[in-house]
Amino acid sequence: MKKLILLFTATLMAVSVNAQTVTESKTFDNFYIGINGGVATNTKGSAWMKNLNPNAGLRIGRWFTPVFGLAVESNAYFSNKPGVSSGTFVRALNTGLLGTVNLSNWFGGYTGEPRTFEVIPVYGFGWCHTFNAYNAKNLNMLTSKAGIDFAFNFGSAKQWQIYVEPSVIWDLNGGGYNGVSYNVNRSMVQLNAGIVYKFGNSNGTHNFKIAQLRDQSEIDALNSQVNDLRDQLAQKPKEVIREVVKEAPAPEEVRVENLVFVTFAQGKSVLNKEAKKALDSVISGKHVQIVGTASPEGGAEVNQKLSQARANVVAEYLKTKGVNVDEATGKGVQGATSNRLAVVYVK
Repeated sequence: MKKLILLFTATLMAVSVNAQTVTESKTFDNFYIGINGGVATNTKGSAWMKNLNPNAGLRIGRWFTPVFGLAVESNAYFSNKPGVSSGTFVRALNTGLLGTVNLSNWFGGYTGEPRTFEVIPVYGFGWCHTFNAYNAKNLNMLTSKAGIDFAFNFGSAKQWQIYVEPSVIWDLNGGGYNGVSYNVNRSMVQLNAGIVYKFGNSNGTHNFKIAQLRDQSEIDALNSQVNDLRDQLAQKPKEVIREVVKEAPAPEEVRVENLVFVTFAQGKSVLNKEAKKALDSVISGKHVQIVGTASPEGGAEVNQKLSQARANVVAEYLKTKGVNVDEATGKGVQGATSNRLAVVYVK
């Protein structure tokens, strides 16, 4: 019981540490299914190599965070050794609920996709049913399993995993003993290997995705700036356009609705979902000019490169949509307020 309490406390800590680092997990996200097999033998009282009991099983689980998960596992055991013959193909069936803790993500942090190698302890309780074990009677007993998975992730999207798992399984209340306890004399050691497939998620991957966290004050400042720019453009559009975008042919046709504003996180030049949605409004075949800007933080050289990178990433995205990009220019810092923008002028 003390071990269970410690594990439960550890998983709660892991959940609290990682709760704000990944995007929301939908109901059917982060599920996996796997098969495993190996051998087991009594911990004490029998020769290990002469009394190996082969087994095979199925594991279905879900990760609730990159650190904590739950799995249901059921294994069938086939050998009569070291006990008496049961006269059945399957000697016993052990089914349990396991808690899983990814120590690699807990101590090393989740990096956006699984590491190639991970260490994952498992612990839980189960129910074992033996067939014709003693005096042609079926027996039921409470079990507990503690093990550790040495897992390797592979595949183009790290959707596959293989693992090797040494473990100990206790018969908590069987074998003619009174009471429920962890007793080495009624336990067995097991060595299994397994393969797992992780189903696709709503985020487009087979694993957790890092959340793009933004400071609310920054979002409010950007929204305020965008609204100010729209007001200025509504009052005297030609003059403002000359400051933000190099003059295009026939500027007299410039209107507020010809502009698309794309905002960026501080120090970033990555398009988020909202930015792509705004750019998707530009019709294929149109000609555009793009200006990227940066906020006053940082040096002039860094801000110039960042503003150009923002203009470039918008240009590349629009090109994939069939839009003609006439010019994409970084203007560095424009003014004394935060303006982490790319402005698209649609001709």
